[in-house]
Amino acid sequence: MLRVLATGGRLLRALAALVLLAGFLVGVPWLLVQCIGWPLDWIGWSHAATVPSLDDLATALTTPWSDDKILALLATVGWALWLLFCRDVLVEVLDASAAPSHRDRDRRPARGRSPIRWVAAVLVGAIAGAVLLDSMRGLAGAPPPSAAAADAAARRPAVTIAPAADMTAPTLTVTAQTSPALASAATSIPTLTVTTTSGAAGAVPAWASDAPGGVHHVVAGDNLWDIAKADLGDPHRWREIYVLNRGQHQANGYALSDPDEIHVGWVLALPARDPAAAAPSTQPVEPAESAEPAPGAADPGPPTTASPSTTSTASPAASPSAASTPSPAASLSPAVSNTPASAAPTVEATGTGEAAAPGDSRQTGVTLPSQGWISLGLAATIAAVAGLLRMHRRRHARLGSPIPVSTGPTRPPVPAGLALADAAGRRDLEPDPESELTDEQPLPTARPALPVLDAPVGVDAGGVEVSLFDLPGPGVALHGPGAEATARTILASALATGVSDTPALRPIVVTTPDTLARLLPDGTDPTGLDPHGITFDGERLLLLADTAAAVTHAEEEMISRRRLLDAIDAPSIADLNDRDDHIEHQPPYVLLIDSDPRHAGRVAAIGAHRTALHLHPVILGDADTLTALTIAADGTLPDRGRFATLTATDLAQFLDMIAETAARPEPGTDPDERPEPSDETRDAGHPDETSAEETAPALAVVVPDLPAPSGDAPALVRLTVLGAVTVTTDAGPITTGMRSGSYAALALLAAHPHGRTLRQIAADLHPDTNPDAAVKRVRTDISTARRVLRTATGSTEAKFIVYDPAATRYRLDPDTIEVDLWRMLGAIGRANIATDDTTALAALREAADLYAADFAEGQDRAWVTDYATTHRHQILGVYARIAELLETDQPDAAVAALETALRYDPVNEELYQRVMRIHGRQHRPDAVRRTLRQLEAQLAELGDAEPSEATRSLAERQLRPIVAGVRS
Repeated sequence: MLRVLATGGRLLRALAALVLLAGFLVGVPWLLVQCIGWPLDWIGWSHAATVPSLDDLATALTTPWSDDKILALLATVGWALWLLFCRDVLVEVLDASAAPSHRDRDRRPARGRSPIRWVAAVLVGAIAGAVLLDSMRGLAGAPPPSAAAADAAARRPAVTIAPAADMTAPTLTVTAQTSPALASAATSIPTLTVTTTSGAAGAVPAWASDAPGGVHHVVAGDNLWDIAKADLGDPHRWREIYVLNRGQHQANGYALSDPDEIHVGWVLALPARDPAAAAPSTQPVEPAESAEPAPGAADPGPPTTASPSTTSTASPAASPSAASTPSPAASLSPAVSNTPASAAPTVEATGTGEAAAPGDSRQTGVTLPSQGWISLGLAATIAAVAGLLRMHRRRHARLGSPIPVSTGPTRPPVPAGLALADAAGRRDLEPDPESELTDEQPLPTARPALPVLDAPVGVDAGGVEVSLFDLPGPGVALHGPGAEATARTILASALATGVSDTPALRPIVVTTPDTLARLLPDGTDPTGLDPHGITFDGERLLLLADTAAAVTHAEEEMISRRRLLDAIDAPSIADLNDRDDHIEHQPPYVLLIDSDPRHAGRVAAIGAHRTALHLHPVILGDADTLTALTIAADGTLPDRGRFATLTATDLAQFLDMIAETAARPEPGTDPDERPEPSDETRDAGHPDETSAEETAPALAVVVPDLPAPSGDAPALVRLTVLGAVTVTTDAGPITTGMRSGSYAALALLAAHPHGRTLRQIAADLHPDTNPDAAVKRVRTDISTARRVLRTATGSTEAKFIVYDPAATRYRLDPDTIEVDLWRMLGAIGRANIATDDTTALAALREAADLYAADFAEGQDRAWVTDYATTHRHQILGVYARIAELLETDQPDAAVAALETALRYDPVNEELYQRVMRIHGRQHRPDAVRRTLRQLEAQLAELGDAEPSEATRSLAERQLRPIVAGVRS
């Protein structure tokens, strides 16, 4: 019946469209002829057969306008619009009848249609959709005939069809039983077994089991357009879903034959999520000037093309079960009856569907190059660890002479496989409220930004981050092809939590060598984070001989914590840690072991105290007494969320990063010793204009190789990148018309004086965007910058950003743009080769004056961080050299220079050493002690690090002569 109604509706729409189309094609010219006649009388052409002379035209255009002339003018416009409409109708007819591959390749995008063509498209589409759709259904690979009508049909909600008798609702079977594993316990613990029977509704048909992109279960409100947008990242790929599923019989007996009709409960096979990108052209094309946006155009934001490096999951459609979810963790927990039971339920989740409903394209995670997937919460945790490592590198950076002047980014502390996670996670870190300068705080604090959630392990069905410590039940047992990948996530997330907090509150993970060996790459020696005991931090990854020893350790911890709570009269570890009247804080405790039925009862007893004692059992394999989760290879739990997954290599690299953040005794270096090139100096940048290997580190040169203007004429534009990115002309700063991406492109090209290719610029600025889409954005940004600069300067011929065909690179034109960064590097280069102190000091002060703040300050982009590190290290070297030149005659000015440098980098240990040395030579013991305490306070923010032995030795040397003099 519904099929008949749908067919009748299409025919009625087609009939109405045919009447309207005939009215436009025939009725409009008839009406114009009847009412106006010949329409060109208003220009002096009174008859079609009589061609007017120039005098007739001039007379007609200069005489006063009458009503007849105005009507004739309007008729002329009407004829022109009618001709355009006829052309658009012809185009849409040809488009509707073209071969599918030709139409998909050449059809103009929807946003490119004019209003007149939209009318033609809708009318032709309605007619073609009704007349040709049924006849084209049998053609392999043929989509609906009209793109406009088909897209409109694909956007319509699914027709809600009552499921057939075999589509039974899920049933919950609750049985009380005694676990065999607990038979030997003093008290039998009843268990609750929850099984879900979904019939055909939850089953995946055999023909869809090997779908390239998985499957999608249709829910109320779904349509092909939204499914393609949510699951594939491109709504126009709905045709691929339609072709892939057309004619396949579903559980209710029907088959997909109309893109406008899909049934609730159907299983749709999805095409590959990341289609192969078109091969890039070997010769970059200069951005078309005609493609530049209008002045003041807003940044259009990210393109709709899905990124191959990101995965979007979404919230489910509204339903009573989803609406009643009490907390993020609850969506990962099973529905349990009110029957009292002390054992845990079992959740069976074997499908591979996405943990999101169609229609919501919020990004909730990142797909790594290894094909592991992590949530944004875990990405933020990785970014926090990377941020702490950057702080440690800044702490150890040496300041020597000559000062490095190379450009480009400092080598990041993150392996390439985790770089995307670092870039995505930095956007979700909490800013440090104490990082601003205040009257009471002379220096900014070194505390790195922190993630907003402890131990994130995935997202729930609504896309909300879930913590390991909030998972349901007395513990979890991981099953399925994604179990080991999820266990790696749990291990990494727990150990990365709190790396910059008080050591007493950092989670502890207890496991066995066999379990750890399963999670690490083959051949990797399973050891703890600190197997040699060289850090201040206690071992947080405890490896015990076997499962029995690990369970025994957990039991001892359980007893110890229970006694502690009783002694201090606290109800739980959480309440104990919130109190400040004691020092007995207890960290979260994670037991990660393989399944062993012999110890199931003991693990159950530990899990029974999970909430109160902050003990979290995680079992790889079967455990009747814990919450069982069967996890797909990509980490998904159908309708219950998605766990993050890591490969063995990703885990090993991340554990190395975590181990490197641990505070340890540092021998340090003395500033009186001539420094060897440090990582900070060695990796401060690479001269990419002379190296084919873009990531290869290179030693800094003494004199920078910077582009120079070809003449003496002043530049038209001044670009400032040391601080907030601004562009200034003689008339003042440019405040309108420039896109945010244009500022970013200008800053990046300033950091690479000899230019970058389009692909390189796109990879730097948009690392988590489809490369082709990123290149298009860069083209637009460059074109916008050129147009705005031409308008502001009145120079219509200037390029500002020039293209070098030989090197296939874009670079800033030094004849038209003056860059403060280049001036600073040039001044440093002159200071490096100066033969007298006066000349060197003048050049150094010029460089210091040009450095207003960190490179591209305020740019909320991940790429800025490592570029800013390069130039921050250079300015520290400038101030250190100024202090060296002033120390003998002007010690106070030298101290002031070093304190200014500390405002740019409050963790560089050598700056404090230099300050203490000057104070010591001036017999200021209080200043020496104050500087040492200031350093101790800053390093305490870096995971309780302490000053190095060299620093303490230097402080003692500065104090020793003073004390001896007082005693004498």
